[in-house]
Amino acid sequence: MAKKRRKLNKEYEKKIYSSKKNVELVLAKIYDIDDEDIQKEYMSAFNEVVYLYDELKENYQQKGFDDNSDDLLLNYKNAFNLFESEFEI
Repeated sequence: MAKKRRKLNKEYEKKIYSSKKNVELVLAKIYDIDDEDIQKEYMSAFNEVVYLYDELKENYQQKGFDDNSDDLLLNYKNAFNLFESEFEI
């Protein structure tokens, strides 16, 4: 039986790319923190955002755009916004 092709969505791909850049920027800022304890605290708090981004990206690579895609993007954005509101970066 032939494998079903994954559904692509250019707008969604742009959002994933933008999310990737945001994660990279915050990680770079975290790595620039000189105080090791503060850096660990920020990294620990940001790990959930990174996990949700990875889940978002993997889901799109494996399945394409599906019913779950918007929920994954919303979860990522909410976690990112929560991090930004709690930590100055």
